Amino acid sequence: MKAIASWLTRYWAVVVPIIGVVLLVAFWTVELQPWAVVLIALVLGGTVLAAVQHAEVVAHRVGEPFGSLVLAVAVTVIEVALIVTLMTSGKDSETLARDTVFSAVMITMNGIVGLSLLLSSSRGSMTSFNPKGSSAALATVTAMATLTMVVPTFTETPGPQFSPSQLVFAALASISLYAMFVFTQTFAHRDFFLPVALKPSEGNGNEEDEDSHAERPSNRTALISLGLLLVALVAVVGLAKLESTPLERAVTAVGLPQSFVGVIIALLVLLPEGIAAAKAAKLNRMQTSLNLALGSAIASIGLTIPVIAVASIWLPGALHLGLGASQIVLLALTVAVSILTLMPGRAVRMQGGIHLILFAAFIFLSVAP
Repeated sequence: MKAIASWLTRYWAVVVPIIGVVLLVAFWTVELQPWAVVLIALVLGGTVLAAVQHAEVVAHRVGEPFGSLVLAVAVTVIEVALIVTLMTSGKDSETLARDTVFSAVMITMNGIVGLSLLLSSSRGSMTSFNPKGSSAALATVTAMATLTMVVPTFTETPGPQFSPSQLVFAALASISLYAMFVFTQTFAHRDFFLPVALKPSEGNGNEEDEDSHAERPSNRTALISLGLLLVALVAVVGLAKLESTPLERAVTAVGLPQSFVGVIIALLVLLPEGIAAAKAAKLNRMQTSLNLALGSAIASIGLTIPVIAVASIWLPGALHLGLGASQIVLLALTVAVSILTLMPGRAVRMQGGIHLILFAAFIFLSVAP
């Protein structure tokens, strides 16, 4: 038994996606019983973790800042797949894309950033990062979020939605901003997004060195992880399709608004990203944590909105992207606090706590709007 447990612990990221594909084939045409719903939900969560685990291997092979980019794109592919799957099979899904993308922004900019700041500054009075890269990322997130989720609320089109031409412009603007950010991060100003050198009083230099010089995986290992990542993505999409109806019923049964489905999707797909950012923060690599958090927010908007805009051609129902009044206030407050946090290039525990309070406010208002 110990040998089996040890083997599963070592190879769980290989086993879980395969189990996911097996369950997908077994239950695709079968009406799900309660035990099957629970089993599929557990395997779905494990498959998401496995997908990001394999993305991390590929990311480690290519190095920073490309690694953070690989992780952000992998997470966003999963997010888009879940959104499109649920929109094609669920009811009242007009705001699902908006709710999920807005949730991703709040989780990354407040939840992940706040937790990372607390962890990174836990051994010293403050933590350091590169304000040039972080400010560029924040400006990109702010422009994307405003153009795609705030502007629709104030257009003359009936309802919080774009007209077809406005939606095309928003999609093109999002993908253009994303492309400019990726070029800046990976080529034009790559040094802006590399971890800053730490002073001895700001952390344990040995931990930083150990993490920075960890042996990179071989090409063979990276290619195997890439293949397993694709298998995991197929399993995630299929299992999400199976879980869509039970998930909506469960949210209704406990008295939560349907918009909370978007929060659940974002929490699910960003959990591994949050874990990776927290690990980096504990090693005093705050810049890596910010790359992961803000990069995920940028990818979530920059890739999700264009894909949903194209998919809306055949998806049933309208596409509502405009935020409500309380959501706009939360977004504006988050941007203002983030400016004060990121512009100096140094932050203390208190600023991490402020971001976590904003995250708590977002969760509370999602439950009790």
